[in-house]
Amino acid sequence: MSRFRAVGIIPARGGSKQVPRKNLHPLGGKPLIAWSIERALAATELERVIVSTDSAEIAAVARSLGAEAPFLRPAEYAADDTPDLPVFEHALEWLERNEGYIPDGVIHLRPTLPFRTARQIDEVVRLLAANEVDCVKSVYLSDKHPHKMWTLADGRLQPFLDTPLWHTLGPDCPRQVLPPVYWSAGLVDGIRRATITELHSTTGRQILPYFVDPDPCVDLDTPHDFRVAEAILQIARQEGLEWAQ
Repeated sequence: MSRFRAVGIIPARGGSKQVPRKNLHPLGGKPLIAWSIERALAATELERVIVSTDSAEIAAVARSLGAEAPFLRPAEYAADDTPDLPVFEHALEWLERNEGYIPDGVIHLRPTLPFRTARQIDEVVRLLAANEVDCVKSVYLSDKHPHKMWTLADGRLQPFLDTPLWHTLGPDCPRQVLPPVYWSAGLVDGIRRATITELHSTTGRQILPYFVDPDPCVDLDTPHDFRVAEAILQIARQEGLEWAQ
């Protein structure tokens, strides 16, 4: 079987409201984006590592760290509310049109979730290559269950999940009777190219789980998040954890 061609894509737009220049903000003594680039370059299963950004400054930093930034993402794909799908569609279309490069899969590496390992990236690529699935998604067991959640309707609380189990046991039933639910970690996700280009989705219909530890899944969005991440990083380094080195 020929080698599965996987490209790591790191989406890193220049704008950020809560933390200016967030993707270049220092974390553990280096720019935030450096964490994702270094891990991706250390992985053995990625054919290329590409940063998709609308910022010339981020592109220059990415290149200095060894990643590729062959294009600047158009502004319409770099707004606050831009979802992931058009970012990947643009990147794949640009690579095919300008370089004739057509990978088999995209490995989504969010720079705001920096604490992953090269080993995890490689494992996701291998899972995607070895299984007939549309996506491999990193998840962890959630300690919050939708059975115990509520929504508002006309100013009144209603169960978020209106199920026979809720009507039988109510919202305060023991957790042991509830089916396990998993939170989307966002740490490292693998998407088959056809899922993006043909299904126009970042997940598709057949999704394989990749289970991760929740501790490193620190999503950085605010100044407080960076302070928390620095504290976690300091402890993790003292303990010699792989993802903190």
